[in-house]
This record gives sequence, structure tokens and C-alpha cells, in this order.
Amino acid sequence: MIKVTLVKSTIGEVKSVKETIAALGLKKIRSFRTFQDSPALQGQLKKVAHLVKVETIEGDGNEN
Repeated sequence: MIKVTLVKSTIGEVKSVKETIAALGLKKIRSFRTFQDSPALQGQLKKVAHLVKVETIEGDGNEN
């Protein structure tokens, strides 16, 4: 699992970067989402790497 946290604002960024952040489901600074790792996700993260913090977390998302 990968945890993605928005750490910088999208103000002043080009439209495609803003759309990528929106597609990841990140709206406000310090908002986060967890994802299963995939090549498509890695491409999105590479595009917005200067705005997000990426952490690898243990587990498969079915904690209960």
C-alpha cells in the first residue's frame, strides 16, 4: 500500500498537474489517500512529486 499526502498547494501549477491531484482524490493540504501500487499510479506520482509526500505502509487495506 502507498500513502500519498498533499504537502504543497496547487496554486500556480499548470492545469494537467491540478487535474492529476484531483484524480488522486487530494483536495486540501495534508489530505491523504492510500492506494494499491500500480504502474499508472507511479506515473501520476512522478508528475506531481514536487507537491506530494509518498510513504509505503504495511498491510493490504483490509485492516479488521
